[in-house]
Order: sequence, then structure tokens, then C-alpha cells
Amino acid sequence: MSPQSPAAPAAGRSRNETVVVFALSLAAMVVSMMQTLPVPILGLIRSDLGTTTAGVSWVTTATLLSAAVFTPLLGRFGDQHGKKPTLVAVLGVMVAGSVIAALANSLPLLILGRVLQGAATAIFPLALSVLREEVRPQKLPGAMALVSGTLAFGSGLALVATGLLTSGDGADYRNAFWMATGFAVLALVAVVALVPATRHKTGGRTDFLGALTLGLTLLLLLLPISQGNEWGWTSGRTLGSFAGAAVMAAVWVFTELKVREPLVDMRMFAHRPVLMANLAGVLVGFGMFANFLGVSYLVQMPEAVAGYGFDASILRASVQFLLPGAIVSLLASPVGGQIVRHRGPRTALALAAALGAAGFGWLALDHGHTLSVIGAGLVVGAAVSFGYAAMPAVIMASVPHHQSGIANGINSISRSTGSAIGSAVVTTILASQTIEHLPAGVPPLPAESGFTLTFVIGAVAFALVALIGRLGLRRPQRMHTVASDPAASPAPAEPAKAPAATTA
Repeated sequence: MSPQSPAAPAAGRSRNETVVVFALSLAAMVVSMMQTLPVPILGLIRSDLGTTTAGVSWVTTATLLSAAVFTPLLGRFGDQHGKKPTLVAVLGVMVAGSVIAALANSLPLLILGRVLQGAATAIFPLALSVLREEVRPQKLPGAMALVSGTLAFGSGLALVATGLLTSGDGADYRNAFWMATGFAVLALVAVVALVPATRHKTGGRTDFLGALTLGLTLLLLLLPISQGNEWGWTSGRTLGSFAGAAVMAAVWVFTELKVREPLVDMRMFAHRPVLMANLAGVLVGFGMFANFLGVSYLVQMPEAVAGYGFDASILRASVQFLLPGAIVSLLASPVGGQIVRHRGPRTALALAAALGAAGFGWLALDHGHTLSVIGAGLVVGAAVSFGYAAMPAVIMASVPHHQSGIANGINSISRSTGSAIGSAVVTTILASQTIEHLPAGVPPLPAESGFTLTFVIGAVAFALVALIGRLGLRRPQRMHTVASDPAASPAPAEPAKAPAATTA
């Protein structure tokens, strides 16, 4: 036997881990692209299909609501019946949804396609569960951080690619959905070919009652958040939906406490590190969308009329001002993984909070120069990446194998909820603070003070992330493998002893 033989299995496993991480990163990137893909082309869709602004808003709302309903259910289903088969099925649904959206010649058909695309949001928690099985513990933080980092990158990439495909005269918004179809097929092929079959399956019955009550709770919560600006924040529909969400949340908790095999173990859901990770998810998701929308609207303002802005086209806004931050998010993800591994997720979350608050503070103080807007976007991009690296690490260190899919599914929904709130807050602020005196025939434009307030709120959101990291994760945690006993209850993780690791 040659001297190199003992190292061969390790080298082979390393190569296998690399291709698995690549396939799952691609799948997660495609999922995040689906969320922001239609944002730059809503005007084109409205004109082409002859619908209203309120009608076309359902192109984004349908995806959000679909994700809220299906992500926790499919995350749990993957834990019970196999993660790879569930991944493949969900990717197949995403391909079908993309094709339907590309072929749609009416708004209801397009919304159907977007509902199917939204169901694919379950890919992210399923991908993290697969990583937990296939990647060695010492490599797991970096792998999870890389997959998480593709979320922010994919969101930015979708904005840029859509801008490129729909620039110029006679642009067809369907090109963006054909692009989505191509990426979805590529991700499906990668997962089928490169991701191994699931080893851990818990079996058991699916808690459809728990899924139904959770789905209704999320629907009643997210619907008024996404439509409140259109309905009116004090309208009966908005207030009634929020009240209904509170009632259904109580029904859901009662249901889960009574069912023998609940969709969500309430002890896990209320476990402090998991709860804090979900709150951080809301805030980081809020910050990411506040940055995307705030900067996108800001740079497109006509300076000659508004007195501020950069007169940027959709394409320029995406490529020059948003893409650099998305690229930094991807590049920062392995750094975040190393911070999680050696210093713990608490440190990564603290860095995310500091960078996010600094980036939004920079924007609030100076958003009149190109370099400031781009530079602040780079800082916020790194903050989002570090935050996304920390949250799955907290989840994985706090729940047993059989709950990792549903736990990460709930965390994914928390980020989507934060994004929806961010979109609603930015839209409401900019609509409520407008320039008073404009030339005749010019539509209402946001006042500059609206953008300043948006960026201040973004800074406050990341400051709250720092508070969560300090009070919610009192002991330094490093990523490690928790007990694989399916009956194990989540417990606070003890710091793992890693070679060459410093004390957090």
C-alpha cells in the first residue's frame, strides 16, 4: 500500500462534500432569485397584461404567501420521508412554476406560476439539513455560511439579470421567467446528480392540522403586511387580518401542544437560541430589503426635478449600485463561516449588527454621492452575509436531527417575514413623505427625508440584532454536532473544543 493510501478516503470525502455544497448552493441561489425576480418588471407586467397596480402586486405577494405555507410543511416532510426526494420534488415544482409564469398570458395564470415558485422556498431549510448529514462537523459552519450567502447574492443577481433582459425598447418581461426556468432546471440536474440519498428519516405521520393552522396564521399575518399600503393601514381588512392572525396563532399553539407528533415542537420553537435566531432573521431580512428597495428607488430619482438622486435606469441601478453589495455578500459568506467556527455565532451576529448599523448610518448621513451609496451597500452586504451565516449555526447547534428541517424552515419564514415588513415599511414611508411643489404633470415623488428615515430605521434594526446577540445568546457557542437521537430534546449547546480555536 502506498504512503498516500490512508489519505485517499479523506480526499475523496472532501471532493464529495465540495460537489454537494456546490449543488445545494446553486439550488439556494435559484430560490432567492425567485423572490426578487419580478421587482424591476412589475410595470412591464402591468402594462402587458392590462392590470392595475393592486393586481400586479400579487405577483410578489403570491410567492411570499406560498413560501409561508409550504416551507415549514415541506421542511418537516423532508425530515420524515427523506430530504433528497423532497428536494427533487420541490425543484420540479419550481421548474413547472417558472414555465407557467413564462407562458402566462393572463394575471391569474402568472400568479399560479408564482405560487409554485414560492413553494420552492423550502429548498433552503432542506439544503441545510442535507449539509448536516453530509459535511464533517469541522467543515459544517463554512458550508452552511456559503449556502446562506447565496441567498443575498441570488437576490441581487436576479435584479441585475432582469434589468439586462428587459432593457431597451420592446422589452418582454417573459424573458426573465425563461431565465428562471433555465436556472431551475440546472439546479434540479445538479441536485439529482450530485446530492446523495438521505440517510436519516424519522417517519411518522404528517401533522396536517398543525400545517393548516400555521399556514392560516402566516397568511393572515403576511397578507396585510404586503397589502397594507394598498388597503390602508387602518382599514377593516388590514386590522381584521392582523386580529385573525393573533387568534389563529393561539389556535396553532394549542393544536401543537395536543397533537402526538406535532409539526413544530413548541419546546424547540420557544428554546431561547432558536427564538432569538428567528427574531434576528426578521431583522436581517428587513435590513436586506430596506437596502435593496431604498437604494433602488433613491438612485432612480430624477435630480433635476426632485433635487436629489442619480437619474439611474433600472439596469444602472441594479448593476452599478446593487450588484457590488450582492457580490460582497457571496465573498463574505466563507469568512462568516470561519468566524462561526472559531469564535461562535454570537460573534458573527455582533459583527453583522455593527456592519449593518454602520452601513445604514452611512447612507442616512450621505446618500448624495455615488461612492457613498456603493460603499455603504458593500458594508450592508457583508452584514447580511454574516447574519445569514450565524442563524443556521445557532439552529443546528440547538435542535436534534429530526427537527432541523422544520427549525430552519421556520427561520426561513422569519427572514421572509422581515423582507415583507421591510418592503411594506419602505413603500409606506416613501408614499407618505412626498415633495410638496412639483411642476405640473409630474407624478408625486418621495421627499429626500423619506429615504433618510428609511436608512435610519435600517440602522436601528441592525442595532436590535446586536441586542439579540448579547441577551439571547449569553454564552459563546461554536458549531458542533448535536446528538442524533431522534428523541433528543433541544438543549442549550455547550461550547465545542476545536483545535486552534480561540475563546469567544
